[in-house]
Formats: sequence, structure tokens, C-alpha cells
Amino acid sequence: MRTVSFKALSAAALMAVFLTGCSGSEEQTTEKPDPVHIESGDECHVCGMVILGFPGPKGEAITVREQEVRKFCSTRDMFSWALQPENAKRDHTLYVHDMAQTDWEHPEDTALIDAREAFFVVGSERTGAMGPTLASFAEETSAKDFASEFGGDVVQFKDVTMQHLTAEQGHDTDMGMNEEGNNHEH
Repeated sequence: MRTVSFKALSAAALMAVFLTGCSGSEEQTTEKPDPVHIESGDECHVCGMVILGFPGPKGEAITVREQEVRKFCSTRDMFSWALQPENAKRDHTLYVHDMAQTDWEHPEDTALIDAREAFFVVGSERTGAMGPTLASFAEETSAKDFASEFGGDVVQFKDVTMQHLTAEQGHDTDMGMNEEGNNHEH
């Protein structure tokens, strides 16, 4: 009997050590990676355009498990990728520029913030790499100030949908284009 008890106790102790070791490595894999600097030759993961050649906020996604970095020339392209069904369920960290901290024409990487905590202005008159874009801000008050000046609606990350992105593509209609893509005469 004693041998069985000793074996059971040993197995339980070994299992406790094993689980403790597993939980420690789990914490390491769930730690948020730092944003990655956008280099001059980097191309957008969605459209292939050179990222730094255009104004407006940029984005990046870092997969937690593989630590693979995907960079985007605009927040719109980042959301286009992130909202795809195969990516929406993946574990990744997303970064965008806080446009209250940096210049619209040349956003600085020192102003990259966690996209999931950001506020976005959709439907503003400001454009990015692919035309209309989602202006990103760390603070809701900054987003509201931007919307007051340039138009648009303030939404949180969790509330951005593909409809916001396709409505942004339809922005041409509001800029003097008719349904056939021809200019209205003024």
C-alpha cells in the first residue's frame, strides 16, 4: 500500500511541477510584443504599396505564436485584413498611430498604440494611402475633436465592421461621382 501511496504522491508532485512550468511559458507567449518600426521599403500586406509613401495612420499586426509582423499602409487595410473570418479569430496584436501625437502627412512610429484600445473616426474628409481611412486616437476626446474638425463618427475598435470599410470605399459618391463613376457637372 505504501508503495502505491508513494507513487501516487510522486505522480501528483511531478504533475504540479509540470503544470507550473506550463503556466510560466504560457505567460511568456501571451505577453504583448512591442510595435515594429516601419522601414522605408516596407510594403503593405494587403495592397503591396510602399507604406511610407502616403499620409495618414498606418497599422501593423503581430501574430502572437509565430511573432510574424504584417504591416499596412492604412488603418483601412489593417481592418480589411483583421476582419477577414480567417484572421478575426487569430491571436494577434494590432498597432495603429495615435494621430493626436503625430503629423498626418508623416506619422512617427513612436506614436504607435494598441489598436484594440484606440478610438477611430470613420467617414472623415481626411485621406490616407487608399483614399478614405479610419483616423486612430488613444483618447476619445482627441477623436471627437478630430471628428468635429474633419467630420465622421467616433467608434471603438470592437465596433468597426466591414460595412465601415465599404462605406469608406463609397466615399467617391460623396465627392461628386455618380453611380456610374462619372463626375457630376457642377
